[in-house]
Amino acid sequence: MNGSRITAVGHYQPAKVLTNEDLAGLVDTSDEWIRSRVGINTRHIAGPDEPVDELAAHAAAKALAAAGLDPADIDLVLVATSTAVDRSPNTAARVASRIGIPQAATMDLNVVCAGFTHALATADHAVRAGGSSRALVIGADKMSDVTDWTDRTTCVLVGDGAGAAVVEAAGEPGIGPVLWGSVPEMGNAVRIEGTPPRFAQEGQSVYRWATTQLPPIARRACERAGLKPADLAAVVLHQANLRIIEPLAEKIGAVNAVVARDVTESGNTSAASIPLALSKLVEQGAVTTGDPVLLFGFGGNLSYAGQVVRCP
Repeated sequence: MNGSRITAVGHYQPAKVLTNEDLAGLVDTSDEWIRSRVGINTRHIAGPDEPVDELAAHAAAKALAAAGLDPADIDLVLVATSTAVDRSPNTAARVASRIGIPQAATMDLNVVCAGFTHALATADHAVRAGGSSRALVIGADKMSDVTDWTDRTTCVLVGDGAGAAVVEAAGEPGIGPVLWGSVPEMGNAVRIEGTPPRFAQEGQSVYRWATTQLPPIARRACERAGLKPADLAAVVLHQANLRIIEPLAEKIGAVNAVVARDVTESGNTSAASIPLALSKLVEQGAVTTGDPVLLFGFGGNLSYAGQVVRCP
């Protein structure tokens, strides 16, 4: 086998929906203010009895079912999350326990909003090196747990959810080379810190960096896959803010691509946002098997990672 590919995806969101009107009853904001600044209409919020590993397990089970696999077929579980409450057992181990995966290697990766694309690259590398034959890669975050619900600049952004992908060995690579890195001097621009931990960011700094510095980086990710941006069928960026997603997608030059805009109904779900949006595009038939799709995550640390994948 010369590479790996995504063979199935799945996603999960909690049942509770929080609207902009609901938020207007909590803080000094309005539906018009939120829509005009971040493009978000609704978001899903998990209850106190729905931990992040439960969200992850639901998405993972759907991906496994879509792939036609049993839990025992998985030998590596990677979970990208920055909102796990406990240090041990890690979230991946708890997911494996919940859905009955025996003996798999289980690891968490905390690269915040770029976590899923980092985890996907790690799974790709593990499969290529022979360390895994079938991996389960999950992005899951419960941002409501780390949100200050009195801060209107951040509480309007966040949502909870999970997305998952099954990665298997393939004769032809279906996951392109990753382009990843970080900007350490801007590491504090997006953060979850303190006791209790709270999400905060320098919104204008992140906006300027994402819309000016990321387009050439994303184009290089396409080049590594041997494609031009115009060849892309879809672009799935981290669903941070519609005012970031739309200009960034335009500057990449993906003129023929469907641009994921799941942020409008899901909010910013951090590491869950890319697999959640990708799974919805697949479910809706907006992309078809074999289509080239650019996945690109960015955010906390200021870390970024992107790769072109072939649609399952």
